[in-house]
Amino acid sequence: MSETLSALSALSTTGTSKPELLAPAGSMESLTAAVRCGADAVYIGGKRFSARSNAANFSDNELEEAAGYCRLHGVKLYRAMNTVVFPEETNDFLSEAEKSAAAGIDGLIVQDLGMARLLREVLPDMKLNASTQMAIHTAEGARLARELGFSRVVAARELSVKELEKIIATGVETEVFIHGALCMSVSGQCYMSAMIGSRSANRGLCAQACRLPFGGDYDLSLKDLCGISHIKALADMGAASFKIEGRMKRPEYVAAAVAACRAALDGGEPDLDILRSVFSRSGFTDGYLTGKLGRDMFGCRTKEDVAAAGAALPKLRETYRRETKAKDGAADFYLRMERNKPVRLDMTCRGITVSAEGACPEEAVNRPADIEYLRCRLDRLGDTVYTLGSLTADTEDGLTVSAAAVNALRREAAGKMNEAIISAAKSAKSPKPSERNLKTVPALSELIPEKRGTPKKIRIRLYRAEQLSVLNSDGLAEEFAVPPELLEKLTEDIIEKLSERLIAALPRFTADESAFAARLEVLQRSGLKRVLCTNIAHIGIGRKLGFEMSGGFGLNITNPWSALAAKDLGMSDITASFECRFGQLAAVRGVLPTGAIVYGRLPLMLTRNCPLKGKRECGNCPGSISDRTGRTFPIVCSNGTSEIFNCVPLMVTDKAEKLHADFYELDFTEESPAEIKRITDCLRHSEKALESGYTGGLYSRGVE
Repeated sequence: MSETLSALSALSTTGTSKPELLAPAGSMESLTAAVRCGADAVYIGGKRFSARSNAANFSDNELEEAAGYCRLHGVKLYRAMNTVVFPEETNDFLSEAEKSAAAGIDGLIVQDLGMARLLREVLPDMKLNASTQMAIHTAEGARLARELGFSRVVAARELSVKELEKIIATGVETEVFIHGALCMSVSGQCYMSAMIGSRSANRGLCAQACRLPFGGDYDLSLKDLCGISHIKALADMGAASFKIEGRMKRPEYVAAAVAACRAALDGGEPDLDILRSVFSRSGFTDGYLTGKLGRDMFGCRTKEDVAAAGAALPKLRETYRRETKAKDGAADFYLRMERNKPVRLDMTCRGITVSAEGACPEEAVNRPADIEYLRCRLDRLGDTVYTLGSLTADTEDGLTVSAAAVNALRREAAGKMNEAIISAAKSAKSPKPSERNLKTVPALSELIPEKRGTPKKIRIRLYRAEQLSVLNSDGLAEEFAVPPELLEKLTEDIIEKLSERLIAALPRFTADESAFAARLEVLQRSGLKRVLCTNIAHIGIGRKLGFEMSGGFGLNITNPWSALAAKDLGMSDITASFECRFGQLAAVRGVLPTGAIVYGRLPLMLTRNCPLKGKRECGNCPGSISDRTGRTFPIVCSNGTSEIFNCVPLMVTDKAEKLHADFYELDFTEESPAEIKRITDCLRHSEKALESGYTGGLYSRGVE
């Protein structure tokens, strides 16, 4: 007897034109919640090098478990390794990356330019996603990321739909944040936690000082982003992935956010009420996406918000308590039953076939085993990721097999299929290390030549028009870094005269890239030859226009590999991150002439939404904000952004030699020309520029 039955059809997979829904997971429970509620991909962090180090994160064994679970469900898994890396951590970083490759991770999310460069050599087949910590916010930035070997860019969270469209139009795969917490500062450009308590946001240990009262209110705390209403428009533009923030949030939050976004992507009605209940800060905002910035974007976590979450949690737990079916989990079964031979069951799924054998069949006393009888037993796949596809049975007449025996065959086959899918996917996804593997990465001593004794240059960075008179001071400094808007106030004669010493200090955030490039062309015709690049987007512009380029602190260069990447891109020199210790900064130097900031109010935040917007008219603005201890932090607004500076200046003019830098940078945000000259003279004589009211920064104490 031979019968064939087409049983249950396979679940339809997500169409290639539909964007990926990417969910966060700080624990295994959060990961299962994400997968069971409809995520196409999940991103997690390991125990090291994650920009959310305060999340539970995944051990090596848990990483394997997470990868296996995602494979069974046909869900992609990314690992965030998106912190900056110090020189002594290089081998540990690469070891962690190799563990990820061995586990079959689909891609790594990376911030550090140097580590990205090394990963291209050590794991050439590994997909790299450019972290939002890189503050990519323009088309030119996206193109540069592609040149650096990134397959995808995670766009900055501060962008409007129109600005995102320009990035997507480059053809670079673009990931868009669609729901979750918003930092006040542009990601990767916040140093507040580091400066206040040595807990670096760029190292994943942000202490979230911004969520505390400022300005008598919560002036640095934004509501959570909810861009679900914009999903269709962004999908139509070609966004590749929609990302939910929340690796530090509980599984119920992940479930609610994934379910709401899934509904919106599939054309349904998202449940925003329960999403708001489980976590919000006085509601949600889409102010960045609409371009409507202002006071409505600010909010904090209230007692009412917490109470609402408590009521929502039990219902949400039910949404992910039971196992769900894989998107491509349709399994075809073939059962063969012959006298005096073991019953054999073949199971085929995703092109893989496994077999299970049981006892010999019995002579039927009443009714022989037919296709309906077998289908009833094999369709009991409720506790697995599989569904019954087709069933074919070849049986000799008059035979039967017990229900218990068929159930045992089904369970054995499903277990073997789990193992086979995990093994096959792991083998297919695991990038093969190149010949230049971890063991052949040069040591720092090989990379960096013996320290050369060079005369120390001084670079002065100006911020205000009243300071421009110092450009006429003979012998004050070898170089001057000046914002383009101030350079435009200078005559062509002055620019031409100082052409070898004058550098345009480009803003770390540029809204209108085309208009900005046009302004630089005008300055170039006036004699400007050099630019200071503080975002990777500037590098593309600088090369197109033929400028000599320096790398600013905004590139977050903390190791010699990042310096090497900057050199590859055409930098003539770099300013190292001020989050480096004395010894770490010395290790950066050698690949390129390297500078260090030795004086100035360090920027703590760069934000598109002024913390005083809506509270004061710009003409009546105090130009500062105070924390709950009474400390005052100056605010400087320009180019559509606001920079919040530290309450006291950095001052190491008497210890500059310990930095082993090739040049010293002094940043003058508010100092008068007379003060600029006095402080610069103190540096030349290795003297203290201030006796009190200053900080030594992070060069001695470092960051976690």
